[in-house]
Amino acid sequence: MQPAVFQRFARLAYDKAGIAIKPEKVALVNARVAKRLRALCLDSPESYIDYLEADKSGEELTRFLDLISTHFTSFFREKDHFDLLEEEARRWVTEGRKRVRLWSAACSTGEEPYSMAMALLDVPGLASVDWRILATDIAVATLEEAKLGRYPQARLEGVPEQKRKRFFASAGGGAHHEAVAALKQRIFFQNLNLAAPPYPMRGPIDVVFCRNVLIYFDQPTRARLVREVERLLAPGGLFCVGHTETLSGLKTRFRMVRPSVFRRDEDGGSD
Repeated sequence: MQPAVFQRFARLAYDKAGIAIKPEKVALVNARVAKRLRALCLDSPESYIDYLEADKSGEELTRFLDLISTHFTSFFREKDHFDLLEEEARRWVTEGRKRVRLWSAACSTGEEPYSMAMALLDVPGLASVDWRILATDIAVATLEEAKLGRYPQARLEGVPEQKRKRFFASAGGGAHHEAVAALKQRIFFQNLNLAAPPYPMRGPIDVVFCRNVLIYFDQPTRARLVREVERLLAPGGLFCVGHTETLSGLKTRFRMVRPSVFRRDEDGGSD
């Protein structure tokens, strides 16, 4: 792939989704673009970027962004966040909370929001609380997979056996396992581009998981995203990012309660 063509792909990814593709990723982009060349019977990366830039429907752009995005995820990934979520839920019960809203941003194929729901469904007393999880992602095809909630056995390795038996049913002749209605009815899936604020949600949201997402954005895009989370998050609410991520260098009203976990100050706080 010629450098000028790569720059056009990188510019498109940044302008449309805030994804910063570094020059060392040229081989990865080339390999993933090759899949669409075959599907569309195009003969070169240059012809594909021309096609993308001329596509008014936005459908091919969505496929391109889906291709270059990394969708690695797993059930109960970074388990300490789910342990903390259970602690928060027990506090909500003690406080007599009636309504709780949570958000799984960049939910990929659904393992994160389903893990959140499994953690919460095991908290005694939470059944009397109206709680729901919003799960969003930019990739439409990935969201459809998440909605289906059907996974091969190997993908369920991170789910403790007791939860696996309770929350997943055999499907596809036993080759797959599908999330039961008790999980699905707690989660609402929606397409959302995190690089295009303001977001349509009204809030307030009590917990936001936006993990292993900030690493794909440059600092200005991170700042816009974090400001939107701050706007939507209830005072005292939790904001979890990936273990390798930080809010360093951003002016926020968040205070770190432990590495990768932040709480929005009750009184608005200070920068």
